Amino acid sequence: MSGLCDGRVAIITGAGGGLGREYALGFAAEGASVVVNDINTEAAQATVDEIVAGGGKAVINGSDITHYEDSINAVKTAIDHFGDLNVVVNNAGICRDRMFASLTEQEWDQVIAVHLKGHFCISSHAVHYWRGQSKTGAEVSGRIINTASGAGLNGSIGQSNYVAAKGGIAALTLNQAAELGRYGITANALAPSARTGMTEGVFADMMKKPEDGGFDHYHPSNVAPLVVWLGSSQSSHVTGRVFEVAGGQISIADGWRSTEPVDKGAKWAPGEVGEAIETLFARETPAQKVYGT
Repeated sequence: MSGLCDGRVAIITGAGGGLGREYALGFAAEGASVVVNDINTEAAQATVDEIVAGGGKAVINGSDITHYEDSINAVKTAIDHFGDLNVVVNNAGICRDRMFASLTEQEWDQVIAVHLKGHFCISSHAVHYWRGQSKTGAEVSGRIINTASGAGLNGSIGQSNYVAAKGGIAALTLNQAAELGRYGITANALAPSARTGMTEGVFADMMKKPEDGGFDHYHPSNVAPLVVWLGSSQSSHVTGRVFEVAGGQISIADGWRSTEPVDKGAKWAPGEVGEAIETLFARETPAQKVYGT
């Protein structure tokens, strides 16, 4: 039986556990060859072993996604082992949660590096590869799949560094889609809600397994089908979208939109602005609440 991703090659970062592991298993089950990237090489090897034991194709890569020169080795691994690259899933992440007033520079830099810079590094090398193919006249079917977060879309108390990184990733996705379509590359992001090492401590009660053995809404495997589909050839018409996914629910995060303006037709006096702002507030659709408020 043919799979949705037969013949395609995917790199998945942070694939030693959690969501990344489920993505790797999902791609492999649909026929893709998978580069399992994780700095925890023991965990990455376990994912590779599970895929191979199930008859799939996978290889380990331990590149540090925060180091540009090292991250190119993930792309080289895909090409050297499987002859091509079609999909980059930027999944790896960390949390260093703290209220903004107590947040340290190191905690800020670590989270921005892993999430935001990490989304740049491998994707940059992949885009160079795909652009080179496109310039030779080859048909490119490139997919960048980024990981934003509801926290980055709405805000989240105690997570200023994470929020800034994830919001930046959502905006980056829109720009990648606008710039890279000419080369046959799509860029989409997802904001998943699932039980992983990053969430089970904070949301332990909400995300716990059902005691009655029913549908496990927050199991990370529920997110994988959307990611696999976005990595397939079937998704070529979808780009520049941020999808929210939890359990059996898929929705689109409907982004920033300008409201109808209040237009004086001339320069405002500072004392006039307050009334205009109140008019705008009365017209707007309220934003979703910041997590934790």
